Amino acid sequence: MMDFLTQCRAAIGEQYVLDTPDGMAPFLTDQRGRFTGKALAVLRPGSVEEVAALVRACAEHRVGLVPQGGNTGLVLGSVPDASGAQVVLSLARLNRIRQVDPVNRTMTVDAGCILQHIQEAAAAEGCLFPLSLAAEGSCTIGGNLATNAGGTAVLRYGNTRELCLGLEIVTPQGEIWSGLRGLRKDNTGYDLRDLFIGAEGTLGIITGAVLKLYPQPKACITALAALPSPAHAQQLLVLMQDHCGSSLTGFELMSRYCLELVAQQFPQLPRPFAGPHAQYVLLELSSSESEQHAVGLLERAIGAALERAAIDDAVVATSVAQSAGLWQLREHIPLAQAKAGKNIKHDISLPVSRIADFIAATEPLLDAAFPGCQLVCFGHLGDGNLHFNVAPPAGVSNEDFLRNQDQVNRVVHDSVAAFGGSISAEHGIGALKRNELARYKSPVELNMMRAIKAALDPLGIMNPGKIL
Repeated sequence: MMDFLTQCRAAIGEQYVLDTPDGMAPFLTDQRGRFTGKALAVLRPGSVEEVAALVRACAEHRVGLVPQGGNTGLVLGSVPDASGAQVVLSLARLNRIRQVDPVNRTMTVDAGCILQHIQEAAAAEGCLFPLSLAAEGSCTIGGNLATNAGGTAVLRYGNTRELCLGLEIVTPQGEIWSGLRGLRKDNTGYDLRDLFIGAEGTLGIITGAVLKLYPQPKACITALAALPSPAHAQQLLVLMQDHCGSSLTGFELMSRYCLELVAQQFPQLPRPFAGPHAQYVLLELSSSESEQHAVGLLERAIGAALERAAIDDAVVATSVAQSAGLWQLREHIPLAQAKAGKNIKHDISLPVSRIADFIAATEPLLDAAFPGCQLVCFGHLGDGNLHFNVAPPAGVSNEDFLRNQDQVNRVVHDSVAAFGGSISAEHGIGALKRNELARYKSPVELNMMRAIKAALDPLGIMNPGKIL
Protein backbone atom coordinates (compact mmCIF):
# COMPACT_ATOMS: atom_id res chain seq x y z
CA MET A 1 0.00 0.00 0.00
CA MET A 2 3.01 2.31 -0.16
CA ASP A 3 1.98 3.49 -3.65
CA PHE A 4 -1.46 4.37 -2.28
CA LEU A 5 -0.08 6.35 0.67
CA THR A 6 2.43 8.08 -1.62
CA GLN A 7 -0.49 9.14 -3.81
CA CYS A 8 -2.34 10.45 -0.75
CA ARG A 9 0.70 12.43 0.43
CA ALA A 10 1.04 13.99 -3.00
CA ALA A 11 -2.63 14.97 -2.95
CA ILE A 12 -2.86 16.64 0.48
CA GLY A 13 0.65 17.00 1.90
CA GLU A 14 2.71 14.60 3.97
CA GLN A 15 1.79 16.21 7.30
CA TYR A 16 -1.88 15.43 6.71
CA VAL A 17 -1.40 11.70 6.15
CA LEU A 18 -1.17 10.15 9.62
CA ASP A 19 0.07 6.56 9.70
CA THR A 20 1.79 6.22 13.08
CA PRO A 21 -0.04 4.63 16.05
CA ASP A 22 0.11 7.84 18.09
CA GLY A 23 -1.04 10.00 15.21
CA MET A 24 -3.99 7.77 14.36
CA ALA A 25 -5.10 6.92 17.92
CA PRO A 26 -7.53 9.88 18.45
CA PHE A 27 -9.51 8.83 15.36
CA LEU A 28 -9.92 5.11 16.01
CA THR A 29 -12.03 4.81 19.17
CA ASP A 30 -15.75 5.49 19.26
CA GLN A 31 -17.19 8.21 21.48
CA ARG A 32 -18.36 5.78 24.18
CA GLY A 33 -15.01 3.99 24.35
CA ARG A 34 -16.60 0.65 23.51
CA PHE A 35 -14.60 -0.17 20.36
CA THR A 36 -11.21 0.70 18.90
CA GLY A 37 -10.57 -0.07 15.25
CA LYS A 38 -7.41 -0.14 13.18
CA ALA A 39 -6.57 1.92 10.13
CA LEU A 40 -4.06 1.99 7.31
CA ALA A 41 -3.90 5.77 7.74
CA VAL A 42 -5.89 8.84 8.76
CA LEU A 43 -6.28 11.36 5.94
CA ARG A 44 -6.98 15.04 6.71
CA PRO A 45 -7.83 16.94 3.48
CA GLY A 46 -8.23 20.70 3.50
CA SER A 47 -10.48 21.25 0.49
CA VAL A 48 -13.22 19.59 -1.54
CA GLU A 49 -10.76 19.01 -4.38
CA GLU A 50 -8.41 17.21 -2.00
CA VAL A 51 -11.29 15.03 -0.79
CA ALA A 52 -12.03 14.12 -4.40
CA ALA A 53 -8.38 13.27 -5.09
CA LEU A 54 -8.28 10.97 -2.05
CA VAL A 55 -11.49 9.20 -3.06
CA ARG A 56 -10.06 8.60 -6.55
CA ALA A 57 -6.97 7.09 -4.95
CA CYS A 58 -9.13 4.85 -2.75
CA ALA A 59 -11.13 3.71 -5.79
CA GLU A 60 -7.98 2.99 -7.77
CA HIS A 61 -6.44 0.90 -4.98
CA ARG A 62 -9.76 -0.57 -3.67
CA VAL A 63 -9.23 0.91 -0.20
CA GLY A 64 -12.27 1.25 2.09
CA LEU A 65 -12.86 4.78 3.32
CA VAL A 66 -14.51 5.83 6.60
CA PRO A 67 -15.65 9.49 6.68
CA GLN A 68 -15.38 11.12 10.12
CA GLY A 69 -16.54 14.46 11.49
CA GLY A 70 -16.46 15.06 15.23
CA ASN A 71 -16.59 11.31 15.99
CA THR A 72 -19.45 11.83 18.44
CA GLY A 73 -21.66 9.06 17.04
CA LEU A 74 -22.97 6.24 19.20
CA VAL A 75 -23.36 3.39 16.67
CA LEU A 76 -19.77 2.80 15.47
CA GLY A 77 -20.49 4.60 12.23
CA SER A 78 -17.40 6.82 12.07
CA VAL A 79 -14.61 4.46 13.13
CA PRO A 80 -12.85 1.79 11.03
CA ASP A 81 -13.16 -1.94 11.58
CA ALA A 82 -10.45 -4.16 13.06
CA SER A 83 -8.87 -5.16 9.74
CA GLY A 84 -6.40 -2.28 9.46
CA ALA A 85 -7.17 -2.12 5.73
CA GLN A 86 -9.40 0.99 5.79
CA VAL A 87 -8.52 4.67 5.96
CA VAL A 88 -10.26 7.32 8.05
CA LEU A 89 -11.10 10.48 6.13
CA SER A 90 -11.31 13.29 8.70
CA LEU A 91 -13.22 16.34 7.49
CA ALA A 92 -12.19 18.49 10.46
CA ARG A 93 -10.12 20.86 8.29
CA LEU A 94 -13.11 21.66 6.08
CA ASN A 95 -14.50 24.14 8.58
CA ARG A 96 -15.38 27.36 6.75
CA ILE A 97 -18.62 29.28 6.97
CA ARG A 98 -18.80 29.99 3.25
CA GLN A 99 -21.73 32.41 3.15
CA VAL A 100 -24.59 33.73 5.28
CA ASP A 101 -27.58 35.09 3.36
CA PRO A 102 -29.95 36.67 5.92
CA VAL A 103 -32.43 37.68 3.19
CA ASN A 104 -32.75 34.16 1.76
CA ARG A 105 -32.45 32.83 5.32
CA THR A 106 -29.66 30.42 4.36
CA MET A 107 -26.10 29.63 5.34
CA THR A 108 -23.60 27.72 3.21
CA VAL A 109 -20.98 25.82 5.21
CA ASP A 110 -18.23 23.24 4.98
CA ALA A 111 -19.12 19.80 6.32
CA GLY A 112 -16.45 19.99 9.03
CA CYS A 113 -17.97 23.05 10.72
CA ILE A 114 -18.74 22.51 14.41
CA LEU A 115 -22.48 22.77 15.04
CA GLN A 116 -22.03 25.37 17.79
CA HIS A 117 -19.97 27.58 15.46
CA ILE A 118 -22.82 27.46 12.93
CA GLN A 119 -25.31 28.46 15.62
CA GLU A 120 -23.06 31.37 16.62
CA ALA A 121 -22.53 32.53 13.02
CA ALA A 122 -26.29 32.54 12.48
CA ALA A 123 -26.87 34.51 15.70
CA ALA A 124 -24.29 37.09 14.62
CA GLU A 125 -26.54 37.83 11.63
CA GLY A 126 -29.66 38.02 13.78
CA CYS A 127 -30.80 34.55 12.68
CA LEU A 128 -31.36 31.16 14.28
CA PHE A 129 -30.05 27.77 13.21
CA PRO A 130 -32.25 25.61 15.43
CA LEU A 131 -30.47 22.24 15.43
CA SER A 132 -29.41 21.66 19.05
CA LEU A 133 -28.05 18.55 20.73
CA ALA A 134 -25.77 17.58 23.58
CA ALA A 135 -22.64 17.20 21.42
CA GLU A 136 -23.06 20.55 19.64
CA GLY A 137 -19.70 21.80 20.91
CA SER A 138 -17.83 19.02 19.08
CA CYS A 139 -20.08 17.37 16.47
CA THR A 140 -19.90 18.58 12.87
CA ILE A 141 -22.70 19.44 10.48
CA GLY A 142 -21.50 16.80 8.02
CA GLY A 143 -21.99 14.13 10.67
CA ASN A 144 -25.36 15.63 11.63
CA LEU A 145 -26.47 15.38 8.01
CA ALA A 146 -24.98 11.92 7.48
CA THR A 147 -27.02 10.60 10.42
CA ASN A 148 -30.04 12.91 10.01
CA ALA A 149 -29.58 14.03 13.61
CA GLY A 150 -32.55 15.13 15.69
CA GLY A 151 -32.01 16.96 18.97
CA THR A 152 -34.28 18.99 21.20
CA ALA A 153 -36.01 21.24 18.64
CA VAL A 154 -37.40 18.65 16.20
CA LEU A 155 -40.93 19.27 17.46
CA ARG A 156 -40.86 22.78 15.96
CA TYR A 157 -38.16 22.69 13.26
CA GLY A 158 -37.75 19.06 12.19
CA ASN A 159 -34.70 16.80 11.87
CA THR A 160 -31.51 17.87 10.12
CA ARG A 161 -33.02 16.74 6.80
CA GLU A 162 -35.67 19.45 7.14
CA LEU A 163 -32.98 22.05 7.86
CA CYS A 164 -30.97 21.41 4.68
CA LEU A 165 -31.71 22.84 1.22
CA GLY A 166 -28.69 21.62 -0.71
CA LEU A 167 -25.54 19.52 -0.54
CA GLU A 168 -22.09 19.28 -2.05
CA ILE A 169 -21.02 15.66 -2.48
CA VAL A 170 -17.88 13.81 -3.49
CA THR A 171 -19.09 10.65 -5.19
CA PRO A 172 -17.47 7.21 -4.80
CA GLN A 173 -15.83 7.83 -8.19
CA GLY A 174 -14.16 10.98 -6.91
CA GLU A 175 -16.40 13.41 -8.80
CA ILE A 176 -17.78 16.57 -7.19
CA TRP A 177 -21.53 17.19 -7.34
CA SER A 178 -22.42 20.74 -6.36
CA GLY A 179 -26.04 20.88 -5.30
CA LEU A 180 -25.56 23.97 -3.15
CA ARG A 181 -28.73 25.70 -4.26
CA GLY A 182 -30.60 27.68 -1.65
CA LEU A 183 -33.97 26.84 -3.19
CA ARG A 184 -37.06 25.84 -1.29
CA LYS A 185 -38.74 24.69 -4.51
CA ASP A 186 -36.84 22.66 -7.12
CA ASN A 187 -38.76 19.95 -9.01
CA THR A 188 -36.08 19.08 -11.56
CA GLY A 189 -35.92 15.32 -11.18
CA TYR A 190 -34.92 12.97 -8.40
CA ASP A 191 -34.15 14.59 -5.05
CA LEU A 192 -30.53 13.42 -4.84
CA ARG A 193 -29.97 15.39 -1.66
CA ASP A 194 -32.22 13.11 0.34
CA LEU A 195 -30.27 10.03 -0.76
CA PHE A 196 -27.17 11.24 1.06
CA ILE A 197 -28.79 12.65 4.21
CA GLY A 198 -28.98 9.79 6.68
CA ALA A 199 -26.82 7.49 4.53
CA GLU A 200 -23.92 7.63 7.04
CA GLY A 201 -21.31 8.12 4.33
CA THR A 202 -22.12 4.86 2.55
CA LEU A 203 -23.12 6.52 -0.74
CA GLY A 204 -20.78 9.51 -0.91
CA ILE A 205 -19.06 12.14 1.22
CA ILE A 206 -20.89 15.31 2.23
CA THR A 207 -18.41 18.19 1.94
CA GLY A 208 -20.75 21.19 2.07
CA ALA A 209 -24.35 22.16 2.76
CA VAL A 210 -26.88 24.97 2.41
CA LEU A 211 -28.79 25.25 5.69
CA LYS A 212 -32.07 26.94 6.53
CA LEU A 213 -32.06 29.86 8.95
CA TYR A 214 -34.97 31.24 10.97
CA PRO A 215 -35.72 34.52 12.75
CA GLN A 216 -34.37 34.72 16.27
CA PRO A 217 -37.26 34.36 18.74
CA LYS A 218 -38.00 37.42 20.84
CA ALA A 219 -38.27 35.25 23.97
CA CYS A 220 -37.85 31.68 25.18
CA ILE A 221 -39.65 30.48 28.31
CA THR A 222 -38.83 27.22 30.10
CA ALA A 223 -40.90 25.25 32.59
CA LEU A 224 -40.70 21.88 34.34
CA ALA A 225 -43.91 19.95 34.98
CA ALA A 226 -44.33 16.99 37.34
CA LEU A 227 -46.73 14.25 36.26
CA PRO A 228 -48.10 10.90 37.48
CA SER A 229 -47.34 8.87 34.32
CA PRO A 230 -46.25 8.88 30.66
CA ALA A 231 -49.94 8.77 29.71
CA HIS A 232 -50.38 12.11 31.46
CA ALA A 233 -47.39 13.42 29.51
CA GLN A 234 -49.16 12.51 26.26
CA GLN A 235 -52.24 14.35 27.48
CA LEU A 236 -50.11 17.38 28.38
CA LEU A 237 -48.48 17.41 24.94
CA VAL A 238 -51.84 17.60 23.18
CA LEU A 239 -52.99 20.31 25.57
CA MET A 240 -49.82 22.37 25.05
CA GLN A 241 -50.06 22.06 21.29
CA ASP A 242 -53.69 23.15 21.37
CA HIS A 243 -52.90 26.18 23.52
CA CYS A 244 -49.48 27.17 22.15
CA GLY A 245 -49.31 25.89 18.57
CA SER A 246 -45.92 26.31 16.93
CA SER A 247 -44.63 28.30 19.90
CA LEU A 248 -44.02 24.94 21.63
CA THR A 249 -40.42 24.18 20.66
CA GLY A 250 -39.37 21.66 23.33
CA PHE A 251 -41.13 18.81 25.11
CA GLU A 252 -38.74 16.47 26.93
CA LEU A 253 -39.86 13.49 29.02
CA MET A 254 -37.77 12.35 32.01
CA SER A 255 -38.55 9.58 34.47
CA ARG A 256 -38.14 9.83 38.23
CA TYR A 257 -35.08 7.56 38.10
CA CYS A 258 -33.43 9.88 35.54
CA LEU A 259 -33.55 12.89 37.86
CA GLU A 260 -32.58 10.78 40.88
CA LEU A 261 -29.51 9.68 38.94
CA VAL A 262 -28.66 13.29 38.07
CA ALA A 263 -29.11 14.32 41.72
CA GLN A 264 -26.75 11.55 42.87
CA GLN A 265 -24.01 12.35 40.37
CA PHE A 266 -24.44 16.16 40.19
CA PRO A 267 -25.75 17.32 43.58
CA GLN A 268 -24.97 20.97 42.72
CA LEU A 269 -27.78 21.10 40.14
CA PRO A 270 -31.20 22.48 41.16
CA ARG A 271 -34.00 20.36 42.64
CA PRO A 272 -37.13 22.20 41.56
CA PHE A 273 -39.66 20.19 43.61
CA ALA A 274 -39.76 19.38 47.30
CA GLY A 275 -40.47 15.71 46.70
CA PRO A 276 -40.19 13.13 43.91
CA HIS A 277 -42.71 12.57 41.13
CA ALA A 278 -43.12 9.64 38.76
CA GLN A 279 -42.43 11.62 35.56
CA TYR A 280 -41.29 15.06 34.50
CA VAL A 281 -41.65 17.09 31.32
CA LEU A 282 -39.34 19.95 30.38
CA LEU A 283 -41.23 22.49 28.28
CA GLU A 284 -39.90 25.31 26.13
CA LEU A 285 -41.92 28.01 24.39
CA SER A 286 -40.48 30.43 21.86
CA SER A 287 -42.33 33.59 20.90
CA SER A 288 -41.78 35.79 17.88
CA GLU A 289 -43.75 38.54 19.63
CA SER A 290 -42.53 39.18 23.18
CA GLU A 291 -41.66 37.63 26.51
CA GLN A 292 -45.03 38.77 27.85
CA HIS A 293 -46.77 36.87 25.05
CA ALA A 294 -44.79 33.68 25.76
CA VAL A 295 -45.40 33.89 29.50
CA GLY A 296 -49.11 34.40 28.94
CA LEU A 297 -49.33 31.36 26.65
CA LEU A 298 -47.45 29.19 29.11
CA GLU A 299 -49.40 30.31 32.17
CA ARG A 300 -52.75 29.68 30.49
CA ALA A 301 -51.64 26.25 29.27
CA ILE A 302 -50.29 25.21 32.68
CA GLY A 303 -53.46 26.46 34.34
CA ALA A 304 -55.53 24.31 32.00
CA ALA A 305 -53.27 21.32 32.66
CA LEU A 306 -53.70 21.68 36.43
CA GLU A 307 -57.48 21.99 36.06
CA ARG A 308 -57.61 18.78 34.03
CA ALA A 309 -55.23 16.97 36.43
CA ALA A 310 -52.78 16.36 33.58
CA ILE A 311 -49.93 17.53 35.86
CA ASP A 312 -49.30 17.52 39.60
CA ASP A 313 -47.12 20.63 39.78
CA ALA A 314 -45.01 22.96 37.66
CA VAL A 315 -42.23 25.51 38.01
CA VAL A 316 -41.56 28.26 35.48
CA ALA A 317 -38.10 29.74 35.01
CA THR A 318 -38.12 33.47 35.65
CA SER A 319 -34.55 34.16 34.50
CA VAL A 320 -32.01 32.96 31.97
CA ALA A 321 -30.07 31.29 34.80
CA GLN A 322 -33.12 29.38 36.01
CA SER A 323 -33.92 28.28 32.47
CA ALA A 324 -30.35 27.04 32.02
CA GLY A 325 -30.62 25.18 35.32
CA LEU A 326 -33.74 23.32 34.18
CA TRP A 327 -32.15 22.39 30.87
CA GLN A 328 -29.06 21.15 32.72
CA LEU A 329 -31.22 18.57 34.46
CA ARG A 330 -32.16 17.13 31.08
CA GLU A 331 -28.72 17.47 29.51
CA HIS A 332 -26.93 15.85 32.44
CA ILE A 333 -28.87 12.58 32.23
CA PRO A 334 -26.40 10.96 29.77
CA LEU A 335 -23.49 12.36 31.80
CA ALA A 336 -24.95 10.93 35.01
CA GLN A 337 -25.39 7.57 33.31
CA ALA A 338 -21.77 7.57 32.21
CA LYS A 339 -20.55 8.42 35.71
CA ALA A 340 -22.75 5.73 37.27
CA GLY A 341 -21.46 2.99 34.95
CA LYS A 342 -22.14 1.23 31.68
CA ASN A 343 -25.63 0.75 30.30
CA ILE A 344 -27.29 -0.65 27.20
CA LYS A 345 -28.60 2.23 25.11
CA HIS A 346 -31.60 2.31 22.80
CA ASP A 347 -32.48 5.21 20.52
CA ILE A 348 -36.02 4.42 19.44
CA SER A 349 -39.04 6.17 17.98
CA LEU A 350 -42.74 5.40 18.24
CA PRO A 351 -46.02 7.04 17.32
CA VAL A 352 -46.51 9.56 20.13
CA SER A 353 -49.90 8.06 20.91
CA ARG A 354 -48.31 4.67 21.69
CA ILE A 355 -45.40 5.72 23.89
CA ALA A 356 -47.17 5.28 27.23
CA ASP A 357 -48.43 1.83 26.25
CA PHE A 358 -44.97 0.86 25.00
CA ILE A 359 -43.34 1.83 28.31
CA ALA A 360 -46.04 0.05 30.30
CA ALA A 361 -45.61 -3.12 28.25
CA THR A 362 -41.81 -3.18 27.91
CA GLU A 363 -40.67 -2.35 31.43
CA PRO A 364 -42.16 -5.55 32.96
CA LEU A 365 -40.71 -7.62 30.10
CA LEU A 366 -37.23 -6.33 30.91
CA ASP A 367 -37.72 -6.84 34.64
CA ALA A 368 -38.87 -10.41 34.09
CA ALA A 369 -35.86 -11.21 31.90
CA PHE A 370 -33.33 -9.25 33.98
CA PRO A 371 -34.71 -8.83 37.51
CA GLY A 372 -33.76 -5.56 39.16
CA CYS A 373 -32.46 -3.85 36.02
CA GLN A 374 -32.84 -0.06 36.04
CA LEU A 375 -34.68 1.69 33.22
CA VAL A 376 -33.34 5.12 32.29
CA CYS A 377 -36.13 6.45 30.09
CA PHE A 378 -36.00 9.99 28.72
CA GLY A 379 -36.19 11.79 25.42
CA HIS A 380 -37.99 13.97 22.95
CA LEU A 381 -41.59 12.95 23.58
CA GLY A 382 -42.89 15.68 21.29
CA ASP A 383 -41.50 13.89 18.23
CA GLY A 384 -41.82 10.33 19.56
CA ASN A 385 -38.11 9.73 20.25
CA LEU A 386 -37.13 7.92 23.45
CA HIS A 387 -33.72 7.08 24.83
CA PHE A 388 -34.71 3.83 26.48
CA ASN A 389 -31.56 2.77 28.31
CA VAL A 390 -31.11 -0.21 30.60
CA ALA A 391 -28.65 -0.16 33.52
CA PRO A 392 -27.46 -3.16 35.55
CA PRO A 393 -29.29 -4.34 38.68
CA ALA A 394 -27.66 -3.48 41.99
CA GLY A 395 -24.72 -5.76 42.68
CA VAL A 396 -24.23 -6.83 39.05
CA SER A 397 -21.01 -5.64 37.42
CA ASN A 398 -21.09 -3.64 34.21
CA GLU A 399 -19.15 -6.34 32.39
CA ASP A 400 -21.49 -9.12 33.44
CA PHE A 401 -24.56 -7.14 32.47
CA LEU A 402 -23.18 -6.05 29.10
CA ARG A 403 -22.88 -9.72 28.13
CA ASN A 404 -26.69 -9.63 27.96
CA GLN A 405 -26.75 -6.86 25.38
CA ASP A 406 -28.13 -8.99 22.54
CA GLN A 407 -30.91 -10.36 24.76
CA VAL A 408 -31.80 -6.90 26.10
CA ASN A 409 -31.87 -5.53 22.56
CA ARG A 410 -34.16 -8.32 21.49
CA VAL A 411 -36.70 -7.54 24.24
CA VAL A 412 -36.68 -3.82 23.51
CA HIS A 413 -36.54 -3.94 19.74
CA ASP A 414 -39.18 -6.65 19.40
CA SER A 415 -41.47 -4.50 21.53
CA VAL A 416 -40.65 -1.43 19.45
CA ALA A 417 -41.59 -3.33 16.30
CA ALA A 418 -44.82 -4.58 17.89
CA PHE A 419 -45.84 -0.97 18.62
CA GLY A 420 -45.04 0.22 15.09
CA GLY A 421 -41.78 1.98 15.93
CA SER A 422 -38.18 2.25 14.72
CA ILE A 423 -35.01 0.89 16.35
CA SER A 424 -33.09 4.04 15.40
CA ALA A 425 -34.60 7.50 15.76
CA GLU A 426 -31.65 9.89 15.47
CA HIS A 427 -28.34 8.04 16.01
CA GLY A 428 -28.24 5.98 12.82
CA ILE A 429 -27.34 2.32 12.23
CA GLY A 430 -23.56 2.25 11.78
CA ALA A 431 -21.96 -1.11 12.48
CA LEU A 432 -23.61 -1.49 15.90
CA LYS A 433 -27.17 -1.97 14.64
CA ARG A 434 -26.44 -3.44 11.21
CA ASN A 435 -27.61 -6.94 12.11
CA GLU A 436 -30.60 -5.54 13.98
CA LEU A 437 -31.64 -3.62 10.88
CA ALA A 438 -31.71 -6.84 8.87
CA ARG A 439 -34.14 -8.28 11.42
CA TYR A 440 -36.63 -5.42 11.36
CA LYS A 441 -36.51 -4.11 7.78
CA SER A 442 -38.54 -5.96 5.17
CA PRO A 443 -36.71 -7.82 2.36
CA VAL A 444 -38.21 -5.34 -0.10
CA GLU A 445 -36.73 -2.36 1.77
CA LEU A 446 -33.33 -4.01 2.16
CA ASN A 447 -33.18 -4.98 -1.52
CA MET A 448 -33.97 -1.41 -2.59
CA MET A 449 -31.26 -0.10 -0.27
CA ARG A 450 -28.74 -2.62 -1.63
CA ALA A 451 -29.65 -1.65 -5.20
CA ILE A 452 -28.98 2.03 -4.46
CA LYS A 453 -25.68 1.17 -2.77
CA ALA A 454 -24.57 -1.01 -5.69
CA ALA A 455 -25.52 1.65 -8.25
CA LEU A 456 -23.70 4.52 -6.56
CA ASP A 457 -20.80 2.65 -4.93
CA PRO A 458 -20.16 -0.47 -7.06
CA LEU A 459 -16.69 -0.97 -5.56
CA GLY A 460 -18.09 -0.89 -2.01
CA ILE A 461 -15.41 1.49 -0.74
CA MET A 462 -17.68 4.01 1.03
CA ASN A 463 -17.84 3.34 4.78
CA PRO A 464 -17.89 -0.44 4.27
CA GLY A 465 -19.70 -2.57 6.83
CA LYS A 466 -22.03 0.21 7.91
CA ILE A 467 -25.86 -0.01 7.62
CA LEU A 468 -25.80 -2.97 5.17
